[in-house]
Amino acid sequence: MRIRELSVPGAWEFTPTLHGDERGVFLETFKASEFEKAAGRPFELLQVNTSVSAAGVLRGIHYTENPPGQAKYVSCVRGAFLDVVVDLRPDSPTFGAWDTVLIDDVDRRSVFVSEGLGHALLSLEDHSTVTYLCSLEYSPEFDRDLDALDPDLGIQWPTTARDGNPLTYSRSPKDAAAPGFNTLRR
Repeated sequence: MRIRELSVPGAWEFTPTLHGDERGVFLETFKASEFEKAAGRPFELLQVNTSVSAAGVLRGIHYTENPPGQAKYVSCVRGAFLDVVVDLRPDSPTFGAWDTVLIDDVDRRSVFVSEGLGHALLSLEDHSTVTYLCSLEYSPEFDRDLDALDPDLGIQWPTTARDGNPLTYSRSPKDAAAPGFNTLRR
């Protein structure tokens, strides 16, 4: 497994070794010992979520009040997503910085998002499916959102799908009404 820390401290990209033959492919999506070596901490799994999205579906930016915070280990099992991690920790020297990773069903990368970081996904093809391993059960009282298209963040979202067709972004009403980044600066 190759592991790379993203430019946002507390976030890592995990690229597994793919073992393939004429029967298919086998890979280790998550391995606690490798994770702990990279992150310097264990990952306590309390909930697993799966989401299926059409091309252009933009989910996020989602985060959980910290504390308690929620860490996520995100893997694409079908299709492709642009995975975006945003530093939302006010005392962090990289507050407001973001980084991206293409997660798909080819390279099978996963992304770890520490507590205090925001997370968003853009589906790059129909039926894209992502699984989140979560360190906290869903707790709506701690759930927060930011506008993923806020120009103050300046996230560079792709405008074409994986097949080269133009993307039309689709967001939930909750995500579309989310406040801008300036609400955290105050």
